[in-house]
Amino acid sequence: MALTIKQQNSFFNVEGNINSSTVKQFKNHLEFLILYTKSLTINIDNVKEIDKDGMKAFHYLFAKALNYKKKFEIIGYGCKDIYEDIQYNHAA
Repeated sequence: MALTIKQQNSFFNVEGNINSSTVKQFKNHLEFLILYTKSLTINIDNVKEIDKDGMKAFHYLFAKALNYKKKFEIIGYGCKDIYEDIQYNHAA
């Protein structure tokens, strides 16, 4: 399934799969948004799959946002699992 990222007000809605075939597009697009926005909130309600490459991308983007002192939020179904994974891996 193709990956689409659409802006709606101050949120970016992600639809599709974040996996090995779409992760490069996902990471590049969100990295650009981190650099050129004050904060970034992405809604993953319409994401059907996140594989290990997708999770690595979330870790990378979270670290990138921290480096640039930007607010980075993930909202929607499954966001708690992503935050827990990021927190666990950054604590280790």
